[in-house]
This record gives sequence, C-alpha cells and structure tokens, in this order.
Amino acid sequence: MIKEREQHPNKEKKLLVSLIWNFSTELKLIFMALLVIFTLATLLPFIPSSFSLSASNFRFCISRFSSAVPVNTTTTTTKLSPENTTTTDLVDRVLDNGVIKRTFTGYGSAAYNFVSMSAYRGGVNTFAVIGLSSKPLHVYGHPSYRCEWVPLDPTQDPVSTDGFKILTDWGYGRIYTTVVVNCTFPSTTVVGGNLILHATTGDPDKNVTDSIPVLTEPPNSVDLNLYNSTKKKYDYLYCGSSLYGNLSPQRVREWIAYHVRFFGERSHFVLHDAGGIHEEVFEVLRPWIELGRVTLHDIREQEWFDGYYHNQFMVVNDCLHRYRFAAKWMFFFDVDEFIYVPEKETITSVMESLEEYSQFTIEQMPMSSKICYSGDGPARTYRNWGFEKMAYRDVKKVPRRDRKYAVQPSNVFATGVHMSQNLQGKTYHKAESKIRYFHYHGSISQRREPCRHLFNDSRVVFENNPYVLDTTIRDVGLAVKTFEMRTIGDRLLRTRQ
Repeated sequence: MIKEREQHPNKEKKLLVSLIWNFSTELKLIFMALLVIFTLATLLPFIPSSFSLSASNFRFCISRFSSAVPVNTTTTTTKLSPENTTTTDLVDRVLDNGVIKRTFTGYGSAAYNFVSMSAYRGGVNTFAVIGLSSKPLHVYGHPSYRCEWVPLDPTQDPVSTDGFKILTDWGYGRIYTTVVVNCTFPSTTVVGGNLILHATTGDPDKNVTDSIPVLTEPPNSVDLNLYNSTKKKYDYLYCGSSLYGNLSPQRVREWIAYHVRFFGERSHFVLHDAGGIHEEVFEVLRPWIELGRVTLHDIREQEWFDGYYHNQFMVVNDCLHRYRFAAKWMFFFDVDEFIYVPEKETITSVMESLEEYSQFTIEQMPMSSKICYSGDGPARTYRNWGFEKMAYRDVKKVPRRDRKYAVQPSNVFATGVHMSQNLQGKTYHKAESKIRYFHYHGSISQRREPCRHLFNDSRVVFENNPYVLDTTIRDVGLAVKTFEMRTIGDRLLRTRQ
C-alpha cells in the first residue's frame, strides 16, 4: 500500500508533463494572447483621446485579411467583347525599335468632370452655372462647355451656344477648382425650359462629354422686367463665406447685432453653414432668421469635394448670382470682421459717393485677439463684449494687408474672396477715408474668454509687435447692445462663449 501511494504521485506528474507537452503550441498562443491583452490594458490610458477605431476601420482590416487568405468562391467570367477590346489592351507590345509599349487602363473617376451647385438666369438671354471641376483637368487639359436651352413648349426649337468659363479661385483650388460658366444665347430665351450643360473633357484621345441638366425653369416663373428694373428689394446684402469649425456663439451674436444695426432696415444677411453652425450658434441666429433679416444655407454636403477653404469661392459665386438682382450693393467679408464708417458719415452717404464704381475695396484695420483693454476694471472687462475689450490695433508696418470689398452685383459676372476680377465698370481702391473694416483674427473660433493679457496703456508692445489703443468699434458697444435689446428682447442674454 505504501509503495502504491509513493508511485501514484509520480504517475500524476508524468501525466501533467505529457499534457503540457502535447498542448504546448496552444498554451503558447494563450499566453501570447494574454500578454497582448495586458499590454493594451497598460497602454490604453496613454493613447490620445482623438484616437478611435470605427466600424469602417475594422471592415478595412477584415477586408485586407480576407484578401490575403484564399477563399473558395464561385465566380462568373464574362468574355470581353472583341469589338471593345484588342490584344494591345491586355498585354504589353514590343515596338519595332525594341521599346516595350506599356498600357494603362483607368477605372472609375479620380475627380468628377463637373460638380453642379446651381444655375440662375441672369437676363433675358443669359444664364450662369456655378460648380466645381477637376483641377488637374483644367491645369493640364482643355475642357470646354456648351449650353443648350430646351423650351418646355414642344413647338419651340432648342438653342445652343458656347459657354464661357471663368475660373474664380486664382489657382487656389485643391482637387477641385471653382468654375462659373456664362451661357449667353444670341436672342431672348423663352421663359420655361431646361438648361443643359454639355461639359467636355477636351482629351484628344478619349474625349468625353457629360450632358448635365443644371436648371429647370417653370413656365411664367420669371418676370423679364426684373433684369432692367432699378428697384431692388435690399440696399445692402451680405454674402458670407463657408462657416466651419467650433464657432463661438457669443462672437457670432456680437457680429450679427452690430451689422444689422449698421446696415439698417433695408439689408439682409446670407450665411453658409459648412459645419460651423452648431446648435448654440443657431440659437443666436434664430431671432434674426425669424425677423427675416438672416437667411441660412446648409452647404455641408460640399465637404465631399475637396476645394479651397470649404469651397468658399463656389459659395460666394452662388450667392452673387442667386441674389444678383435683389440688392443694389453686395458686401463680401468674414464674421470676425466689422465694417465701420467715420462718425460724420453714414453707410448710405458713403455708398452714394461711390455709386459710379462697380466695385470698391475696403482697407483692413488688424486688431489683436489676444490682448485686451482693462480700463473699465477687471470685473467689468470680463462682462464686456469682445469688440469692446479687444481694443488694441496692430500698427506694424507691412507691405500690404488683405482687403475686402463690395460690388454692384448686376455689373459682376463672377467674384472672388478679396475682390472680383470679372466685372464691367470701374474699381476704386482708395476708400480708406470713407470705409474700413476691423479684423479680430481668430476670435470667432475661440470658445473661451478671449482676454489672456490685460493692459491699460495707449501703446503696448506684445510678442514683439507694436499696438495702439483704438476704441473706434468699442465706442459703439452700448448702442449695439441697446439695439439688440430693443429688436429681439433679452433672448440672448445667457449666451455663452
């Protein structure tokens, strides 16, 4: 009995060793998996919060894995049509001089031939088509456009004309560049019809034409007298660029209240949401939308097409042609910029003095969005609006500063961000004594208190830049607040940064 007890443990040990030996590979895999899990658990707190794994990432990994592992599948092969395929399409060819001729076959589309945003009638016989097109196509190719007007009345014959393309973004385009196509027909086009844009790539080997319906005009929907009338719905219309990013509701509140008061009752503001009008910003705009002073366009879908600064060149051209005959003057500037005229002037008197010009540019007054004036005391300073406390102007001498501009839109065929180069009439570049704009660069995207450095001096040097105290916009702060309260009440008093 004693011997059996002594031998039994040895048998158990041999059995355990045998099991471990037989399953050594599986145990190694288990230990390796545990090691990876513990390593990930240790490193997880140090991974940046911006890192994330989405379902698309997993699908990508799975697709890569599945493509590497042979899978039994059943496929159906289709014979290539001999009419469409030659031997040279499938194999390389050796030329007489011994050079191997390689072939390249494209599938799909690297960038669309034309991305249509809008089209508008611009007169009794002219139309404007606004959209995007592949930038490499316009840089290295020779694309062309032809317009066709097909009346809805079957007794009327279609008419065609060559389209005149205008590239408005001065070469700043990315994958896509902005294109405005002007279609001017020989005679008056009957109201009611379809405008077809025939966009040709211009490739000498594989010339492709896309026929794109860009406008449907119902019968009797347009009064042709509109294009000759001097009466306009608005005196001033603001065309805003693409609004994107995490905008500050308070800064937007200040900007809209200031300019609604500045431009007066016969003005209107068109804003374009490229992702920047989040819920809190919309609540700031809602009172003005309800009053009919602001129109908001959702253009977030344009993000699918990679153009310069969220396709702002396309957006401002759409605004130009959409409201071309609705306003006498159209302004182009940004929501961190404030227009100002001297105290003895009004916006009306200034614009009347510039009536002979189709366009004038506006000089920039650069303001710091980092340093603030503390003359009101620390407690009141933080309660002030942004333009009341950001009162230091950069006076560093530079060769040239950015300008913004205004146009009489009925004289403009296409436009840009800082000025138009496609208009009829004169441009005036020396209006700095009549009108200026104060630029609070970067302040619109700061969702926090902007004042990080307070000064109470008339001259300051900060980060090696000279600044002077300029209270031009600050001085109208009380009037703007009073105007907002009288116009929309206290709805926005609790607005946050």
